[in-house]
Amino acid sequence: MHLQDDAIQTRPVRKAVIAAAGFGTRFLPQTKAMPKEMLPLVDKPIIQYIVEELVDAGIEDIIIVTGYHKRSIEDHFDRMSTDLRSNLRSSGKDELLEETQKISELANFAYVRQKGPYGNATPLMSAAHLIGDEPFIYAFADDFVLAEPSRFRQLVSVYQEHGGNVLTCVKAYQESDYRKYGFVGGQQLSDNLMDVKTIIEKPGSANTAPSDLASVSGYVFEPALLGYLEKARQEYSEGEFIFQPSLQKMIEDGHKVYGCNVVNGKFYDTGDKLEYLKTVVDFALMHDDLSEEFRNFLEGKMNGSK
Repeated sequence: MHLQDDAIQTRPVRKAVIAAAGFGTRFLPQTKAMPKEMLPLVDKPIIQYIVEELVDAGIEDIIIVTGYHKRSIEDHFDRMSTDLRSNLRSSGKDELLEETQKISELANFAYVRQKGPYGNATPLMSAAHLIGDEPFIYAFADDFVLAEPSRFRQLVSVYQEHGGNVLTCVKAYQESDYRKYGFVGGQQLSDNLMDVKTIIEKPGSANTAPSDLASVSGYVFEPALLGYLEKARQEYSEGEFIFQPSLQKMIEDGHKVYGCNVVNGKFYDTGDKLEYLKTVVDFALMHDDLSEEFRNFLEGKMNGSK
């Protein structure tokens, strides 16, 4: 049984795993050749926002778990081509050149092809040999929380204070959320922190959920989870291979799991077409060069202008 010491001593969180192997079928035919993670939010692909948030939280090594059709992700975080560099320099676009060059220097990147059954536990098993015996962040490549301080900074702060495993949580605001996300229940330690005792995946309705706190993408995990997942994989027969049952088993064995209700944040789920369009609009309205003209355009549309 895992027992918490009175004085929590935690190891630094330096590694992260990003799951990016999905087919993006909701966005076909666009995603036939372009990974959904590379869809733009104005002028940056979705996955870059997640990478930048990880780096902001102190992550040094990022393992991206991909599929056979995701080469453009690797290219994006690689060094820019000589032709592009020469073109930007000769055009006098030095600021854009510097900004683009920095992408490959954000972190140490490693790429692993996903192997195994469908489900959110398989990327972790695919990257386990690179994670080793260290705490790590796990993120999906098509949803995120825009927050200040950043979501991952908030999660790492909870981990540094309490140890254990820390889940990104947001309040459910519509009934359909209970059919899309996992929900946590337990002892409320503060307005924004829960000592989680129960995790129910997609409870279906508010009446059957243990609380209104949805567990969405973004987790700090103890390396012990990998051992639980390995045992679960040996017992796996069919269906989705997900990590939530293993996390529940960890709770039963005495490991701590905390739900961090992210403050000053907004959750974006860009894996859904409508939500992706809403996200693009929000980011365009926050864009320094576009916001005023774009807002005028939207207001004109709402007023019936062509």
